[in-house]
Amino acid sequence: MSSSESRKDPWYPRYFMGDGILMSCCAPRSALGLRSSVDSARRVSRRLLRAAGFLALLSCASLFSPPPSYSAPESRPGAAEDRFDAIVLDAGHGGHDEGATGPSGLHEKDLVLDVTNLLAARLRERGVHVVLTRTRDEFLSLEERTAVANDARADLFLSIHANASSSQKPRGIETYFASLDASDDAARETAERENSAFGAAAPAFGTADPLAAILGDLIETQHLQESSEFAKLAQSELATVGRVRSRGVKQAPFVVLMGVQMPASLVEIGFLTNPDDEKALRRSRKRAAIADALTEAVMAFAERYDARRGVRSARNHSEASLR
Repeated sequence: MSSSESRKDPWYPRYFMGDGILMSCCAPRSALGLRSSVDSARRVSRRLLRAAGFLALLSCASLFSPPPSYSAPESRPGAAEDRFDAIVLDAGHGGHDEGATGPSGLHEKDLVLDVTNLLAARLRERGVHVVLTRTRDEFLSLEERTAVANDARADLFLSIHANASSSQKPRGIETYFASLDASDDAARETAERENSAFGAAAPAFGTADPLAAILGDLIETQHLQESSEFAKLAQSELATVGRVRSRGVKQAPFVVLMGVQMPASLVEIGFLTNPDDEKALRRSRKRAAIADALTEAVMAFAERYDARRGVRSARNHSEASLR
């Protein structure tokens, strides 16, 4: 992205993690026995970086100040401060990581890349700036995906996937936002399967792990409400696509959602292991309908996002300019 396309405040709250999160990392917590010293903050930050791919915490020494070589980016012409105008779209898997594979051989990595590109085209037509984590069949590590998202400093992160099961019976769509506690066993298994693509980069937390308690606080306080809101909008729109089973909005510890500093959601657009779902997802009409539904969800979220911040939505601005 050129300097003219760079967005908003140079590092608060999206570039690093914001004062609220830094304080929750570094403030004394008697229950955990954390000292309020810089050394303690550094140890916590290093563990968070390894556990959840938080590349925003680039080094311990930079926790309390922006990098010296970083200069404030220019805003795009006509962009109101804090208006919804950019999204990061993440097509899951890629390269050697094929993701789920259907009975007839449809690979998740190919399916979700196509749907992501369709969605990107529609959003750009609506005036939304779109950043893609991948544009071709390549594998990206957790750190690379997180870096692309956080460097973009967008207003929403959406990761697109297709589901799988050991049985061919499960089918339908479901939408997720991040939580250390999964909604149910099926949600936990889905997160474990998606996280496994990142190998050692995907953390496993025990219930007594103090890091889990800290990370849980971060998830609860940073963008949780808006992540949940978008997940509900996406699920509602996707449920109208043909004869599809809606499996609802769920929570699970998806590491790709934990490392990004913006509202974030992950959609599972169907079960490739279900013959009927796979057959439907092979059709271009079905993929286009999914992209249309997600476009409507993003634009509805954009209007709410702008209304909360007291700015005129990009959609209304575009419609007014056409009259």
